[in-house]
Order: sequence, then C-alpha cells, then structure tokens
Amino acid sequence: MAIPVLLDCDPGHDDAFAIMLAAASPAIDLLGITTVAGNQTVPKTTLNARRVCTAAGITSVPIAAGRAQPLHGQHRAAADIHGETGLDGPAFGEPSVALEPAGAIEFMRRMIAGADQPVTLVATGPLTNVAALLLAHPDLAPRLDQIVVMGGSTDRGNVTPSAEFNVYVDPEAADIVMTSGLPVTMCGLNVTHQALATPDVLDRIAALDTPLARICVDLLTFFAGSYRRVFGFAAPPLHDPVAVARVIDPAIVTTVHANVTVELTGPLTRGATVVDLHQVTGRAPNAQVAVHLDTGRFWDLIVAAIAALGRYARLQAELHPLM
Repeated sequence: MAIPVLLDCDPGHDDAFAIMLAAASPAIDLLGITTVAGNQTVPKTTLNARRVCTAAGITSVPIAAGRAQPLHGQHRAAADIHGETGLDGPAFGEPSVALEPAGAIEFMRRMIAGADQPVTLVATGPLTNVAALLLAHPDLAPRLDQIVVMGGSTDRGNVTPSAEFNVYVDPEAADIVMTSGLPVTMCGLNVTHQALATPDVLDRIAALDTPLARICVDLLTFFAGSYRRVFGFAAPPLHDPVAVARVIDPAIVTTVHANVTVELTGPLTRGATVVDLHQVTGRAPNAQVAVHLDTGRFWDLIVAAIAALGRYARLQAELHPLM
C-alpha cells in the first residue's frame, strides 16, 4: 500500500525535484503540497510549487500556502542560491494548477484527520508549518507516522559555519519538531552533499528529451552556477529529494539513532543541530540521523521520476493543446 505523504516545502530548485519524485513514485500517495517561506517569500514559493506541478502534469495534488514568517524573528531568503524568483533558470509559463482556499495548517489538519492510515510529513523547508501544526493540533500526533526532514547537519552549516539554512531560518520550529516525541528522520547536509548533480547526471536527464527534462536541466544548470559561485562546488547537491527517497526506499538512506539538539541561543551557533553520534551527553536518541546515501539508486529514482512525468505531461499537452 502506498504511503500517504504531505510534502511541506519552499521551492527552490531542489524542492522542485522533491515534488516531482514524490508525485511520480508509486510508493507514495501524495495527499498535498504545502508551502512555507524559506528559499523565497511564501507568495514566490507557492507560485513555484504551482509552476512545477503545471510543468510536470501534476494536476490532482492540492497545494496550500503556509506561514510567511518564522515563529520568531524575520524571514531570511536564499536569493543568492535560488535567485529572485526562487526558481531562476527555466522560463515557466503561467501555472494552471489552482491553490487551496484553506491555509496550509488547516489543510494539513484536514488531510491528516481524514486519512485512512497515519500520514508521513516530509518537510524540505524551514519547519514553521510543521511546528505550527503540532502546537495547534497536538491531538493529531497519533495520526502521524513519522516526520522526515531535510535540514540540519552532523558537522558544518551552509548559512553560518555551524547552521544549515532550513534550521537557521526557524530554529524554534526545528526544536519543537525534534522534541515532539514523534519519529523524526533528519537528512542533513552531511548526507545531501553526497547527492551531487554531476555532468553525467545532467546528460542522463537531457537524454530523456522531453520539455520537462529540459526544464530540469535548466534548473540544475542554474543551481550549479550558484553553488560554484557561492561555495566552490564542482557540482550542486540536490538536498531535498533525499528526504523523499528515504520514504520511498529507506535502504537508500542509511541512518543512525542519535540525540539531536537545536541550538537556540549561541551567538555563533544559533540554528546548529548538535548531533550526539557517540552518545557522550547521555541524552536519549530522538531522531534517525542520515549518514550515507546510495547515490546510484538515488539518481535512478530521480531520472525515472522525470521520465514518467515527462511522458505524462507530453501526453496531456497533446490531448489538451489549449490548456
């Protein structure tokens, strides 16, 4: 039976691939997509989710807009990585996928409460929506199977020396999730930096020769330029789909059970995820922490998803040329 999933995201180039992977996989029943302020403002991330779904022919998955600011403080975008639109690179047309009238928190509540089995939350942006849901509706906890997060790191950060972007943007929200008592898996930079979109990967996607594949190549080409300019990477890491891959096939992402504490107050370390890999603190483990990625199987999933959606989107365009 397919796993019911809600995908909370902030598209974002890598979120775009997370959306496509979740929508294409037969292992996942994608109940909905919610957006949050992260890589760009929430109007932009919401528009981007609609653009990606339109381009990929994902027309039956509801999209709901979420929180525009973190629980505390002001939102910080990542225009240096994702551009002013949040999805710079391709030329997207106007989206045809509609937006849910209810906000993300109410939409998530309704979908979780009405699901036939416990729901998996996959969060690939700041954890503001997820924390707000847990605070507003603690009664839903038994209806959640797990929370799989792209965020944090066992070692270094990417917005400060110690803090990864998604956690840094809203560390209070990340702390609420990590201390919720729910099953949490953290896919941090230490594992997502293994998911490098090398030239060979781009060649595999380009060889699909569909309009969607060309959009994906444009996305990764822009992303590669950002990572080369800002971080000196030879190829960009595709962070967010790693969390989705973990749900599709847990064996692709190897984890260890460890305690994760979110630093909230340190002037140099706010937003850091302190991972007790060697059990030196005596604190009980509260998360499965990703440490290794089977990169071959990961990229096979990504390419297969783009191929399947590309064929479907092309068929839709042929059947409904005026849509």
